[in-house]
Amino acid sequence: MLTLRSTDKDFERRFSRIVNARRETDSDVAITVRDILRAVKGNGDKALVNYTQRFDGYSLVEDSDWVVTAERCAAAYDTIPDDLRAALDLAAQRIRAFHEEQLPRNRDYTDEAGVRLGAIWRPVEAAGLYVPGGRAAYPSSLLMNAIPARVAGVERLVVVTPTPKGQSSDLVLAAAHLAGIDEIWRVGGAQAVGALAYGTDRIAPVDVIVGPGNAYVAEAKRQLFGVVGIDMVAGPSEILVVSDTANDPDHIAADLLSQAEHDPSSQSILITDDEGFVAMVNDAIDLQLVELHTGAVAKQAWENNGVSIIVEDLRRDAPDLINRLAAEHVELAIEEPEAMLSQIRHAGSVFLGRMTPEAVGDYVAGPNHVLPTGRRARFSSGLSVLDFMKRTSFIGLDERALAAIGPAAAKLAHAEGLPAHARSVEMRLK
Repeated sequence: MLTLRSTDKDFERRFSRIVNARRETDSDVAITVRDILRAVKGNGDKALVNYTQRFDGYSLVEDSDWVVTAERCAAAYDTIPDDLRAALDLAAQRIRAFHEEQLPRNRDYTDEAGVRLGAIWRPVEAAGLYVPGGRAAYPSSLLMNAIPARVAGVERLVVVTPTPKGQSSDLVLAAAHLAGIDEIWRVGGAQAVGALAYGTDRIAPVDVIVGPGNAYVAEAKRQLFGVVGIDMVAGPSEILVVSDTANDPDHIAADLLSQAEHDPSSQSILITDDEGFVAMVNDAIDLQLVELHTGAVAKQAWENNGVSIIVEDLRRDAPDLINRLAAEHVELAIEEPEAMLSQIRHAGSVFLGRMTPEAVGDYVAGPNHVLPTGRRARFSSGLSVLDFMKRTSFIGLDERALAAIGPAAAKLAHAEGLPAHARSVEMRLK
């Protein structure tokens, strides 16, 4: 774990290295994904059969091997423990309520020149959701991706998910039942993303692909952007915790490890103003790593990518560092966090106060947990209803309105050397 002090002479150089570090796809992954997508585009279902056998040890032979039925999902929902079913229900309810508030409104008005103007929002027809099935099963991610699509009005929701050795998570299937998924295909990896984009004999193509996955899935989405819409190219998870010394070091340690346990490439950063507090947090991390069954992964992430930054004045110095890091998750575990919140321009999601661990946002708070990583919070936002919608503008003119604004349009068309543009206006003006 790296420790930086803002008073050190080389602080700026070392901090800039952290800001600019890339923990994402290498060229070998990009080449492999390109070849997989080419095979899926050319060979369709046959390629899916081959890759699924090779990577998941699962044979797609009969029709029933390809899909998980709605009845199977309903049975999973009914048979999971009552407390887990109640937790899923609560999460779905809160996610739905939050995203319903995001629905945009159509516009239709007439301006001073008599020109009718407006825009209509419509959902895409079909959305594909990638649901991981390797290192861990994430029913929360299925809800976070599917519910905004349903709220937007998407008619066809398609899930692709790897089922190693044919095994599926009952929790994921229960979440699929709650979200009303239309199709679940037992394919994963870059090949599944390709199938959603290009379509195969069995799987009809979609308009938008969302959902988390490994480096190969993320790279497939990146390469297919333009063929389909995507939510974002997500990299390894990140958490940035700003903490004063009034916090329990055990709490801050747990918060840092909550993201470190995702993947060895995850990054956890602590900003504080007390070196003794850093030592206490480090001790707490060492103890908690022993207790976690994900401890090996979290330890690797913390040792390779963890950073503690000690500043002189937390309220003065932290905001600039936060904005430069533009992290996926930012916890403000301080008194009166709203003052610092007002200074944060770049963050995927911000968690306010000592009693708001990031993990609550991953499950039941309501806002989406699909967030920009790799400093992309500088220019992008978390997943929302708008990712499943598109806006169509409209314009309507009568003779009076055309007379008011048409001559200017014709003049600009001539200036751009486009006489046919100008003529289409001028003929009507005559």
